[in-house]
Amino acid sequence: MKKIRIRFNAPVILGFAAVSFAVMVLNILTAGRISTLFMTWHSSPLSPLTWLRFFTHVLGHAGWQHYISNMSLLLLIGPMLEEKYGSERILALIAITALFTGIANYILFPNTALCGASGVVFAMILLASFANIRSGEIPLTLILVAVIYLGREVYDGLFVADQVSNLSHIIGGLVGAGIGYRFNQK
Repeated sequence: MKKIRIRFNAPVILGFAAVSFAVMVLNILTAGRISTLFMTWHSSPLSPLTWLRFFTHVLGHAGWQHYISNMSLLLLIGPMLEEKYGSERILALIAITALFTGIANYILFPNTALCGASGVVFAMILLASFANIRSGEIPLTLILVAVIYLGREVYDGLFVADQVSNLSHIIGGLVGAGIGYRFNQK
């Protein structure tokens, strides 16, 4: 009988999920004091922490349900993308999405804190839709995913009053689509 072993197949995705988990646990152990490093809000642009939080807010989550929702999709889609595009590109996708969503929240919603990996997840959903793109062709699945996911976020952003940052989802989707297009230009 052949021996089965566990393979560490997606270091960036697994690392992201593990660090986010550690942030959740530390947030509980510190009674929420650590959370200020893992959310972004309108603070002084001269503070180095403001710039750090533009990147780290994607590691913080508002609760276990928020964490589980994001990590379920991230762990489902992320390894396939990391295998196809490489760890460095996926890390760049995460960093670019975090920066864009953090800055957008800072400028457009100065009274609202932002945390969570939803923008990153939406970037990966749109990037995954580019996985089978060919020169001169746009897959119908890409169009449907963009319309369904981004359309729902636009609708929810305009007509649903909740604590969800639809703008982060939209920006994440646009980043994923832009990077997917760039990765597949050949």
